[in-house]
Amino acid sequence: MSEIKLSPEELSRYSRHIAIPEFNIEGQKKLKAARVLVVGSGGLGSPVLLYLAAAGVGHIGIVDFDVVDDSNLQRQVLFTVEDIGKSKAVTAQKRLSALNPHIDIKVYNIRLTKDNALAIIKDYDVVADGTDNFPTRYLVNDACVLLGKTNVYASIFQFEGQVSVFNYEDENGVVGPNYRDLFPKPPPAGLVPNCSEGGVLGVLPGIIGSLQANEVIKVITGVGETLSGRLFLFDAAAFSTRILKVVKNPATKIEALIDYEQFCGISEVEEKAIKEISVKEFKNWQDNKEDFQLVDVREPYEFEMANLSGELIPLGEVLKNIDKFSKDKKVVIHCRSGKRSADAIRELENLYPFENLYNLKGGILSYSDEIDNSIPKY
Repeated sequence: MSEIKLSPEELSRYSRHIAIPEFNIEGQKKLKAARVLVVGSGGLGSPVLLYLAAAGVGHIGIVDFDVVDDSNLQRQVLFTVEDIGKSKAVTAQKRLSALNPHIDIKVYNIRLTKDNALAIIKDYDVVADGTDNFPTRYLVNDACVLLGKTNVYASIFQFEGQVSVFNYEDENGVVGPNYRDLFPKPPPAGLVPNCSEGGVLGVLPGIIGSLQANEVIKVITGVGETLSGRLFLFDAAAFSTRILKVVKNPATKIEALIDYEQFCGISEVEEKAIKEISVKEFKNWQDNKEDFQLVDVREPYEFEMANLSGELIPLGEVLKNIDKFSKDKKVVIHCRSGKRSADAIRELENLYPFENLYNLKGGILSYSDEIDNSIPKY
């Protein structure tokens, strides 16, 4: 890595790395030369991005089309209340640039799809998968296999997390197993809830994301032994760990990218635009005494701080209370900013033939701004 130069400021900044005999200045140069793509800047992506940027990974790409929601702040430590409603990827870029001005950060404020994945991933050495859904996990894995890229994987749910390194080529040129060798097929659609449905302990993504960042650094520098061929399992409630062996399956064949929503059994309705109404339209409905049901999908403590007098059904309880949603009149669903209510509508429309659901765009925040500023913007 003699062609890579570290400035005096960088030598000072990374001095604790350089002081490690196995790491030294060559390891730091490898980090500066590396190109890492982080898919998702949320719960896992936040600590991964923070630690990779702080460590001096020279070129970081961020793929995330989502915006910051207040429910993210319990665990997504890249963001603050000032960022609610803003692009996660763009906000992350600003935060990371402030943390380390010696690195380059590229933003992809788009959804990763089978049509763009190969074009994006080809420019990077390592991919860190911080996604929370099966279609994107299989997409990231398959694209990495087709392009010969290492995929550092992690996932979280409630108190449990797991980490592994897929498609890693060792010093002898042997390529390790990939995600499909561990999980050849996805679970039935709806069987495994995501974090918004099942919840997640706030500190868990910090723990697992830090381990994921550690694996990325080991892959780049060659220091230590990666988790290739192994799956690390962590239970935060019991504070227990296990490591399972992962072997290559000769039957695993990846020849092209496919329709991953169809592969994972997800209905096309999930991708359709949901119906929305503005807070001004909603106020007109109220003033005209239009017959509709109002459902609030926030948490009880939020409802106590500020509410629009709707019926409280927290997001995690929506599918358990399907009978409470009217089938024969309009149903307006809201949260604080509009994201959780949109998620609730997608869940309901994916599983049931609802055609009467409307998302209150901007949620309570917009209602307070445009209609009634006496409602607290907590």
